[in-house]
Amino acid sequence: MQVLQVQLEIRPDPAEVGRARRWARSRLAGSGIGADEPLAETLILLVSELVTNAVVHTGCPAVLRLSLPEAAQDRAPVRLEVADRSTRAPVPRCADGEATGGRGLALVDGLADRWGWSADGAGKRIWCELDRAGRPERSAVCGGGISAYEGFAYEAV
Repeated sequence: MQVLQVQLEIRPDPAEVGRARRWARSRLAGSGIGADEPLAETLILLVSELVTNAVVHTGCPAVLRLSLPEAAQDRAPVRLEVADRSTRAPVPRCADGEATGGRGLALVDGLADRWGWSADGAGKRIWCELDRAGRPERSAVCGGGISAYEGFAYEAV
């Protein structure tokens, strides 16, 4: 199993989100993931959400890392990480129908096969993984249920 690891430096500027999406799309072709595959669309949405969180909520530079299988037949998961210099933990929220934000981590929880976060030096690293095979159904984070990530449980409010 060969895995290609690539990274992109992100400035604390909302325009970086679009640049991160374009960069991630350009890296998919070499890994055998077609641009029109559902996995590619999901990965780009996750890049958008995690980079947006880093840029908007921390105001710090960040690093986007992708770990992609080098061959189309490789079944290794695709891993996405965003490391930033903020020590503030990510806080999942449930937004009401009129809110214009607050859904990012719920989307990550619903779309990724696994995700979590950990302290990383003077900051933190938020990661998620997508399996190349089909994924089982998941329940939503919102609605008062309990969800777990990286060994911690939180109650959706």
